[in-house]
Parts: sequence; C-alpha cells; structure tokens
Amino acid sequence: MNTKILKKHIDNFLKKYNNNPQEFHDDLKERKDFLIYYQSFSKENILQMNEEVIYEYLSKLWAMLIWGNKHYVIDKIIENNGLDKFRKSLAELVWGDNDIIDRWNHFRTEIKGMGPAMISEILCKTHPNVYMLWSRRVFIGLNYLEVENLPRYDYQLTGKVYSYLCDVSKNIASFLKESGYDQFEDATLLAVDYFIWHELQVEDNLSKIFSKQKEEPKKKTELEFPEQQEFIHDDIRDKISDIGLWLGFQPRIEQNVSDGSRVDTIWEATIGNMGRVIYVFEVQTKGSVDSLILNLLKSLNNPAVQGVVAVSDKDQLERIKKHVAGVKDLRDKLKYWDYEEVSKVHESLEYINSVINNLNLVPQSF
Repeated sequence: MNTKILKKHIDNFLKKYNNNPQEFHDDLKERKDFLIYYQSFSKENILQMNEEVIYEYLSKLWAMLIWGNKHYVIDKIIENNGLDKFRKSLAELVWGDNDIIDRWNHFRTEIKGMGPAMISEILCKTHPNVYMLWSRRVFIGLNYLEVENLPRYDYQLTGKVYSYLCDVSKNIASFLKESGYDQFEDATLLAVDYFIWHELQVEDNLSKIFSKQKEEPKKKTELEFPEQQEFIHDDIRDKISDIGLWLGFQPRIEQNVSDGSRVDTIWEATIGNMGRVIYVFEVQTKGSVDSLILNLLKSLNNPAVQGVVAVSDKDQLERIKKHVAGVKDLRDKLKYWDYEEVSKVHESLEYINSVINNLNLVPQSF
C-alpha cells in the first residue's frame, strides 16, 4: 500500500472536517444508528427471524440499492435457500466460533443469491472493529492506494482473501487514528469505508472500471486458492440470474426444464397469450463436457426453450465447441459466454441500476 498517497488523502479528509464538521457528525450518527440496529440481532434473534424481519434486515443494506424491487430479490433469497437454512447459515456467519475464513467460505457455498458486498456489509455493521466492508468502490479506492492482490471478480473473494482485506482495512484505520481522526469518536472499519467513499473515488477511477480495457496477463498470487474454483460456478450462476432480472426476464436458478435436465439458470418471458419462452444457461467450471452436452440436449425437449448457452472460461468453451461439433441437434443452437464477460456485464448493469434507482422514480411500495 502506498502510505504516502494515503497520508495525503487523510490530511485532505481532516481539512474537509474542519471546514464542515456538521457533515462528519451526521456521518458519525448514521454509522452509530447502523451499528445499533445490526448489533441488536444476537444469534438467538437471527434464528428467530421471520420473513418480514429478514426483509427489513437485508433491505437496509447499501448493497441492496442496486435493486428497485427489494421485496422480489429478498423473497427469492428465502425461496432459493429455505427460511430455516438461511437463518442458521446467517447466525453462524455473524456469530459463529470458527475462523472467519471458514465461516465466509461456508456461507458463500451454502447460500444462493448473496455476494461479497452483502455478506461483508452485514459483518462490518455488526463487528465494525474486526470486519471490513467490500464493494466495487472499495476496490477502486484500494487499487488507487496500490494495495496488492485485490480480487477483481467476486468469485476470487474467498475467506482467505477477505481476511487479508480486513487486515488492509485495519492498517488504514491505524493511520486514521495516528492522524487524530479518532478524536471524532470513530476509527472503525466502517469509518474506513466512509473515508474510502468520500476521499478515494478520485479522477476517473470509477468510470474506468466499466470501460473496455486491455486485459493484463493473468498471474498467480499467493491469494489464489482452490476454493475460488468452487465459488466461480455459484457466483456466475447468480449473476446470470441478476442480469436476466435487470433485462426484464423472470429468472430462476437450479431449475428443471424437462425430464432429466436440471440447469443452472433460466430466463423466462411470457409473450402475450402466445405462451412462454425460456433461455437456458449452464455454467461449466469442472466436470464432464459430455454430461453438459447431454443435459443441454435434454433441455431442448421442452418446446419453450428457445436458446441454450454454455458459460465457462475461454479454454473450456473451446473444448465444448469441439465436442459439440459432432452433435447435430445442438451445434447450431448452442451459444457460448465467457464467465469473465458475465462479470463485466453484471458490473455495468449494477452501476446503471444503482444510478437509476437513486433517482427514486418508482416508490418501494409500488
């Protein structure tokens, strides 16, 4: 981390405080209100949550600002995971005795529809001295500070990586304390997040992340772990569902579309009184290509299925294309989507939706 840049921005941050102390006091009050609310949920309280309480608990998250219809999204999280499983997994994540690495990995593996932004925000607002809040803007700020080994995509954010990022955030908090920021009553990791949002969204960093750039050669780092491979499938599956919802489809995950065919994600649309159309997506990160092909072939037995898409990395997609070349009933119908492109599309649509939803054009009760 470039401490010279960090100290320069901390100094600038403190000057802003001296010029407008009321804004900082308002931010402090907002943070305290968040902490009071989320820390009021003990393990026992989480285990007793009903659907209405879960809605309030999740809808307050900043990570939910990208959604216009929060009820739909939260209802889907409950439906896809089951109420009891969701409560138990959440209670273990927030209040479990195991190391955060294991709790993080377990929650991400078990619970569908919640990514690192939501998970880390819950942890940070419950344990603000221990856990940091991760978001795309935090990536931009830490990248500007030249922090190494940042996860570019959500599937790279394993428990080990999250633990590392918490240490980075604690390091920034220590610089804030040394500068005298703690005289304003708060140098928690939640306060670090406010600092990053207020001070480190500089130049055109935010717009750059959504622009087409030349990809840097991939390199292995000590923070790349085998469990990342486990996260790719579920992360991409959920992102395809999000993209479909933003595009106006009715998405579903892990859906049976015909006898013997259970697919990762579908987009469904009803066309007037003519019936429905379905687009099928299968995410392939490991396993048999022949099984993938057979599953997609069976999905085409459903006459509503109008398109099938294989989603994987570039190397796997080439393997799939070679296998499909000899399968007459599939080769002309199958489309291919690189999962890194899925992540980029998701980021762009997430940004667009957050901007539009901030206009409050449609009330939540609509």
